Amino acid sequence: MKKYKCLMCGYIYDPAIGDPESDIEAGTAFEDLPDDWVCPDCGVGKDEFEPIED
Repeated sequence: MKKYKCLMCGYIYDPAIGDPESDIEAGTAFEDLPDDWVCPDCGVGKDEFEPIED
């Protein structure tokens, strides 16, 4: 699963970790995040993220 980086603040969503603050379990792919999920650091939506290479 790919990691995704927030274009606004640089937060990296790592599916191996998930987003515990938003009750997103480890192993959740970015594509499987709810449509209303937002960056936990700056609050922008999923459309402001891009995939990154490891």
